[in-house]
Amino acid sequence: MPNPYRKHSPRRRDSRRSKNWTVHMPGLSACKNCGGVHQPHTICQQCGFYGGKLIVPQKVKKTKKDDKEEGKG
Repeated sequence: MPNPYRKHSPRRRDSRRSKNWTVHMPGLSACKNCGGVHQPHTICQQCGFYGGKLIVPQKVKKTKKDDKEEGKG
């Protein structure tokens, strides 16, 4: 197999390699339910909705006040 006639300069080599290191911003969509930003075709992290349907219900944290009220009734 033939070898290159001349050596490529470091600038030429590095400019070719630098194209693979660029960071691309993913496309983002607005949630129809809460208006939060999320990636398309994924469940919204803020509300758990996808396509207008609840997929992942959000956990509700109980407080000490809620526990006391449940015990009285």
